[in-house]
Amino acid sequence: MTAPKSPTPVIIRPANSTDLPAIKACFQEYTDWLDEDISFQNYSEEFANLPGKYAPPTGGLILAVDGPSGDVLGCIAFRALNLDDDFVQSRQGGVRSCELKRLYVYPKARGRQVSRKLIQQAIKTAAQIGYDEMFLDTLPKMQPAIGLYRSEGFTLTQPYYYSPLDGVLFFSRPLRAEHAEHGQDTASCP
Repeated sequence: MTAPKSPTPVIIRPANSTDLPAIKACFQEYTDWLDEDISFQNYSEEFANLPGKYAPPTGGLILAVDGPSGDVLGCIAFRALNLDDDFVQSRQGGVRSCELKRLYVYPKARGRQVSRKLIQQAIKTAAQIGYDEMFLDTLPKMQPAIGLYRSEGFTLTQPYYYSPLDGVLFFSRPLRAEHAEHGQDTASCP
């Protein structure tokens, strides 16, 4: 009897300029899978101009790759977020916010904790840049993602922009200890 084959290591790393075609392909796979009209986000222009809003020093593109093969397993991005006036007035002044975007893991890589590793790296990187809070939006049909976001410290928040999609859920998470409830250092990743 042979031992079950263990999965190969997953490497989480910042994307570089040579990775932009792979990022674009991953983003496109995500939008195709989503099967929603998100044209209001101008994603075609976003994809054509990568890294765009996700460029350092205010954003990030992060890849998950298979250790031995280098195959792309998934991606995630974050960018600076300028909250609208109505939302900002109800919040603490001087808080730097960012938005988590485009988390996608290819079906072949699911079950390997790739999504969790990508989210944890995005949280860590955004906190190191100096962001205080991270926001995201998702749809009710994405229950596994919602569970993952909650397990990584995201909680429901009020809408921070107008979305024409039905039922959009908005989440936020503190990134720095002085903004976290319970005084936990939320920037550290296990």
